[in-house]
Amino acid sequence: MSNISFNDLTTLTVEINEYVAHIEFSRPEALNSMNPAFWSELPETVRKIDQYAAARVIVISAQGKHFCAGMDLDVFKQMAKDFQGEPARRAEKMRRSVLELQDALSSLEQIRIPVLAAIHGGAIGGAIDMVCAADSRYCTKDAFFTIKETELGMTADVGTLQRLPHLIPQGLVRELAYTGRNWSAQEALQAGFVNQVFDDQQQMLEGVMKIAQKIALNSPMAVAGCKEMLNYARDNNVAESLNYMATWQAGMFQMPDIQESMAAQQQKRMPEYEEILPKQSMMNGNS
Repeated sequence: MSNISFNDLTTLTVEINEYVAHIEFSRPEALNSMNPAFWSELPETVRKIDQYAAARVIVISAQGKHFCAGMDLDVFKQMAKDFQGEPARRAEKMRRSVLELQDALSSLEQIRIPVLAAIHGGAIGGAIDMVCAADSRYCTKDAFFTIKETELGMTADVGTLQRLPHLIPQGLVRELAYTGRNWSAQEALQAGFVNQVFDDQQQMLEGVMKIAQKIALNSPMAVAGCKEMLNYARDNNVAESLNYMATWQAGMFQMPDIQESMAAQQQKRMPEYEEILPKQSMMNGNS
């Protein structure tokens, strides 16, 4: 972990303490809108934390008045430049651009460790795409959410329409997408989109950090297994998911973490688990 540096980031700040990585959006003057740099920095950061096994949980929050105002105008301006040339080639390039944006947010699902989103103020447009890819969401009572793309004359294309129906009722998803209206923290709580609503940002961060710390106390292998199985079960039927679970358990079920858990309980101390191994590339000769 000592070899990891996040000093070159322009849209995020990162702090890692007691196995919890806190990522903050750090462009409050721009309402933390998702500029071109953000779309590379966010996936690179979460994948780096995962690659080096630098933390067991990630908490994402934001500085300033709002969590995130969605796609920055610079991204739209760049896309507008692509609407030139032969139609088929232009469309193929556009498709690749959308896939790259989707992959940036899918990184939150693809990493081995849980991601908790702590939302205050507005979470608009692309911010909804992003937090839908988190494991759990929490917000302040002044938070609001908007699938803004419809009002802008486009269809949300980076994950909201694919993930949100797994989180809240279909009819509500369709209403929110078709209308583009704001939905409040209380409505998000009632629908199950957020786990908890807090009075203010400070209380929220304290509360979410306590949840993150509780997760971090558990075996990182067990937590990684939970995330893998839950994501698989969401996208596959029960029989397929049970079969995958059995196959996973055949290789991953080992005794050291269970023995440590039992010993810690008997000795009335906190368990001490070995970290999951860092990811190393086979392409550069590492093993």
